[in-house]
Amino acid sequence: MIYRWLVLVFLLSNMGLGLFAQDSLVSIVAEKGDGIYSILRNQGINPTKYYAEFVSLNGENLKEGSQLIEGQSYIMPFAPDSVKELGTEIDLDEGTEYPIFGKELALVIPKSKRLNGTVYYLVSGHGGPDPGAIETLKGKTIAEDEYAYDVTLRLAKELLSHGAMVYIIVRDENDGIRDYEALEIDRDEVVYPHKKIPLGQLARLEQRVETVNKLYLKNVGKYQRLIVTHVDSRSKGQNIDVFFYYHEKSKNGRRLAESVHHTFKRKYKKYQPNREYTGTFSDRSSLYLVKNTLPAMVYIEIGNIKNQKDQRRILNPDNRQAMAKWISQGILDDREMEPSKPNPGLLTNTKFEGEQ
Repeated sequence: MIYRWLVLVFLLSNMGLGLFAQDSLVSIVAEKGDGIYSILRNQGINPTKYYAEFVSLNGENLKEGSQLIEGQSYIMPFAPDSVKELGTEIDLDEGTEYPIFGKELALVIPKSKRLNGTVYYLVSGHGGPDPGAIETLKGKTIAEDEYAYDVTLRLAKELLSHGAMVYIIVRDENDGIRDYEALEIDRDEVVYPHKKIPLGQLARLEQRVETVNKLYLKNVGKYQRLIVTHVDSRSKGQNIDVFFYYHEKSKNGRRLAESVHHTFKRKYKKYQPNREYTGTFSDRSSLYLVKNTLPAMVYIEIGNIKNQKDQRRILNPDNRQAMAKWISQGILDDREMEPSKPNPGLLTNTKFEGEQ
């Protein structure tokens, strides 16, 4: 049996994780001229029957959503009716349930092992006594912290599906992933593992920094990254794109921010070809979390909750899912550019130099 722990969700005594039987999937390298139909057919797999499952397993490695990349490895669907013995085996379990995602969406199906050995800390903005900016939607009050949290949960699920260890730092055990527009406001979020969030802004930020840094020191020697997700609040007339911040002295943080930014540019070009993407990635070392946390990190603003155009990106659950997938794709691309043996380095001011 394979346990893939989401270490933050619950203590062992009340985690209630579902564990499923292990399967063996296989990986095939695409050759020049291969397409999805041909690569499936060559492995004795019915391409019509298993096309959709192949795309689901390999979506991040498909050009334009359906084209194979020469030299890229692709996971073959589990096809008990295959007429051919397949190639190199990779072990993937059938899935693990994580209650923090909600009852209906608790199951995480493994897609790959591309993030094995990595650790990600996910922090959503505000929470607890501070809901962030408040706005009215169709007569209902909405708050920015709920939407930042929903995107963060969706991102966590994506990262887990590729083998990462994930700590959700700000968490709400009652609110899983929610597939509707008006997310109900509550104030029962806590900070990992179960710390009450203080009222004062500085105290809240200090609590998050302390939590992340302690976990970072515990995991020194591993590949570690921090992703902070916020919803911006500006004037109603100010339409903004998704943009990214990093620490000015962090080479790895800059590369991470640039990788996710590049993914968004690429996706906008594909899905909104008539709309220019204006989001940027830039140094913002003055932000408290950027300045004081130890892991290389990216700080993401996903839009202006008060602007009607940005609201379409923030409120629509399909758009929140798309943002999570795009962020995760940028993270995957960044990981694969990393040297195989990261050096934890020496502690310099508030940063581990080797991690930056």
